[in-house]
Amino acid sequence: MRGIFVTSTVTACAAALTLPLLTTPTGAATAPAVRTAPAAGSSGVPGSTRSLPLVPLAGGDRALGGRTAERGLPPREVEPFSLVGIVWDSAAAELRGQAQVRTRAVGSHRWSAWQDVQIHDDDRPDLDSAEGASGRRRGATAPLWVGASDAVQVRVRAETVTDRTPEGPAFPVGLRLELVDPGKDPAPGPARPQGQAPSVPAAAPARAAGEPTIAASPVLGEEEAATSAVNSLLAPLGATEIPARDKDGSGADVAATGPGDAPVKSPPQDPDTDGAADVDTTDDAADAAADDAADGADQGSRYVEGGGYIGPRPRIVTRAGWGADESIRERGFVYTKTVRAAFVHHTASGNKYSCSQSASVIRGIYRYHVQSSGWRDMGYNFLVDKCGTIYEGRSGGVAKAVMGAHTLGFNSNSMGIAVLGTFASSTPPTAAVDAVARLTAWKLGLFGRNPLGSTTLVSAGGNLFKKGTKVRLKVISGHRDGYATECPGDLLYKKLGKARSTAARLQGR
Repeated sequence: MRGIFVTSTVTACAAALTLPLLTTPTGAATAPAVRTAPAAGSSGVPGSTRSLPLVPLAGGDRALGGRTAERGLPPREVEPFSLVGIVWDSAAAELRGQAQVRTRAVGSHRWSAWQDVQIHDDDRPDLDSAEGASGRRRGATAPLWVGASDAVQVRVRAETVTDRTPEGPAFPVGLRLELVDPGKDPAPGPARPQGQAPSVPAAAPARAAGEPTIAASPVLGEEEAATSAVNSLLAPLGATEIPARDKDGSGADVAATGPGDAPVKSPPQDPDTDGAADVDTTDDAADAAADDAADGADQGSRYVEGGGYIGPRPRIVTRAGWGADESIRERGFVYTKTVRAAFVHHTASGNKYSCSQSASVIRGIYRYHVQSSGWRDMGYNFLVDKCGTIYEGRSGGVAKAVMGAHTLGFNSNSMGIAVLGTFASSTPPTAAVDAVARLTAWKLGLFGRNPLGSTTLVSAGGNLFKKGTKVRLKVISGHRDGYATECPGDLLYKKLGKARSTAARLQGR
């Protein structure tokens, strides 16, 4: 599968240190002001990632098929971190067993209980994409948020050997612990008048007096400017948030759906209805068009004055708002032609975070995806926290068909929305489910999608559908619908019906 690659250069021009081993623990009327924030990336964003090898643990049972049955890390003091994960050299290899960590909070002498690390990180790039074929990609568990900590202990136990146990080692080569320090949140700077342009060779779009205050960065590096420029039709260059907009005005957001930062003069044409070549040409256009007509996708009439079937635009915190270090990701953006479906995920990173920590959690996941797992950028297109705040994920523009790395086999012509947390046995907050509905009502509406409908996607290859298989999926699906996984957790999955009906209502259906 090939995506449409847009370089950020063009867009921008257009607009482990460890400490000694521990002993075993015991347990307005004028133009509205624009809030500014220090620029990231070019001056360096606080935060770091450190790796520690996992070694055979003394006293571990070595009787399982001649294999060392337990690897890990004895209790160790380290530099502060807040998120952990386990990685290994080959993305094709599998870690078979159980992984657990416990940590010590900064400023405390008490250790946490053992916490499970989800062994299988099922959010991945498509195998036939440039990102999936990259030699940088590594095997990885899901990340786990543990909060600010300065000591860690790890144990990884091999699965019990049975007649059905696959051949090969339980522990892949290069097994190591990743300790991620997300750094501090970007501090807001002084406000500047709305009309004052940021210090980059581009001017912010004109906005009517009375519109809400928009946060923006005063000085932008090349990559920061490029990342912001693709949202410049929705918010000023350098904005740290994209403001909400009512349904009557949201139809104009169609202009921001094209690749790059050039405005689209007409609604985006879906290849299923106009016959245009998609980046994934294995789908049969005539069959897909018929499917969509049957589902009431309202192709060809998705944009009318007053918003049509486009929901109100929700407030979205940009990458500048949550403090993305644009220097660590790959340059440029990758697009597909359209957005036919939204896959809902949970991050499986645990629920022990406060809403004030959400930006830190996201920075940690971003670093883990890019620096630890070897991806080009954050895997998800959007993230939602427990308070219902929506965050921009992968760079390329919130209104655009940005190719993510969230649902192996179905990253083309879709978007991935991850709710921060783990929802196998915990009920997702109502605010988070409502945010998923608000986001999908707007974003799917920009591409003419009915949240209550179904659509056809073609698998790029995964553990549930072979490459080339045409699959009927709900327009709002759970990760498990396209890949054999527990994601997004049973209790979040059960809420998707509510999200679909709410999104449809917000679209005016």
